[in-house]
Amino acid sequence: MDRKQCCVKLSVHPSRGLVDEKFIVMVQKVPPGFQLTVHALYKCEDGHNWEAFGHYTADATGTVNVAEDPSLGGTYSGVEQMGLLWSLRPVPGSKPGLRMRKMNVQTPMEVTISVYEGHQTEGFTDQVPLASVLVERWYMAPGVRRVPITEGGLTATLFLPPGPGPFPGLLDLWGGGGKLVEYRASLLASHGFASMALDYLTSKITLETGKMVGNEYFETAYRVLQQHPQILGSRIAMLGLSFGTSITLKMAAYSKVVKLRCAVCISGSHVQPVDGSVEQVMSFFNENSQKTRINEDNEVIWRDLLLPIPTDPTLKVDVGRLQCPLLMVVGDDDQNWPAHDSAVDIKEMMEQAGNSHLLTVLSYPNAGHLIEPPYTPHARASKFRTVTTGTSIMVMCLWGGETVAHSRAQEDAWKKILVFLRENLYGGGAASISNL
Repeated sequence: MDRKQCCVKLSVHPSRGLVDEKFIVMVQKVPPGFQLTVHALYKCEDGHNWEAFGHYTADATGTVNVAEDPSLGGTYSGVEQMGLLWSLRPVPGSKPGLRMRKMNVQTPMEVTISVYEGHQTEGFTDQVPLASVLVERWYMAPGVRRVPITEGGLTATLFLPPGPGPFPGLLDLWGGGGKLVEYRASLLASHGFASMALDYLTSKITLETGKMVGNEYFETAYRVLQQHPQILGSRIAMLGLSFGTSITLKMAAYSKVVKLRCAVCISGSHVQPVDGSVEQVMSFFNENSQKTRINEDNEVIWRDLLLPIPTDPTLKVDVGRLQCPLLMVVGDDDQNWPAHDSAVDIKEMMEQAGNSHLLTVLSYPNAGHLIEPPYTPHARASKFRTVTTGTSIMVMCLWGGETVAHSRAQEDAWKKILVFLRENLYGGGAASISNL
């Protein structure tokens, strides 16, 4: 194409939005039938570059609409409105085992969307694009407040939605990697839930004393939410992923302090010594380490550690005691944890106990372990630093999942999680939520 004769128009709407909000990418003013590549580039906070791209052919009006037109190849194919985000992958030459995670939620993801002539697959940095647009994707909506929490020895961050409140509260627990991970809690606050991200494996008190926290740590976090002047103390939920599910189910079933309005458990299990502390539960998992498998790519598979699901009632949470609605999200190709088998057993236990009406299970074929907010790139395997008693080990962990199916699962599950939380925390009434 002669650049003097063509002034390609590229637009992205909205160019600034929440990470779970769809955008429309339009290319205009190219010749009819023109072959082009729409490319996305994101530089992660750790310095690694990620890219995605689709191949398109302009219609008779010289237009490509990514939301309506099929990609003919690239990192995704077919009509995929958000393929430029969910199919992001490390650029060629990157080190193996990367996983994209936003650590500073007070800044946006800045994604550069560009158009290149022809159907390109490599060498994008060596070419001059026909047009480019910078897109901002935020976890924090305007007006969301980020409040570090240290009272009661907690290592936590509370995100308050815009406005005076009061808002329902949510305690957000990640899994066995530890650290204070804020992006899901900040996104939930953007949807009207006062959400506290809690570090419970690598907390300040653990680093200072060398001792893992006890169950009272979670009760302290619950009380902080309950007593906050902008939080509805009788409308609090817990959401856990992976090992966070173990804590969530234990608190919901046995705590005399934690009285939940509802609970969400993603990719987890009820199998654990029910009288055990966090440290004892971790030790229980480690005792079964001989069941660890390693595949031909030297990736660690842990899903067998808790299999077969025990029949001993002292080794699994008595979910028959649950008195609040429970939403379980399960990837059927989870290679990290026996989430599917656990969900089947939980359903049977609750049916026998007469409280199965409280249970909803979302099961997704070909989805893996890391079911995250929508359009998060799928990591089938990544490097993972385990947090165990006194040691820290880096392994290449197999999470499972097939990229397209996993991405579909993330989008569907997130929508249903938000509906579940709204129904149970707002009593069926939708919140007034500010959008970007």
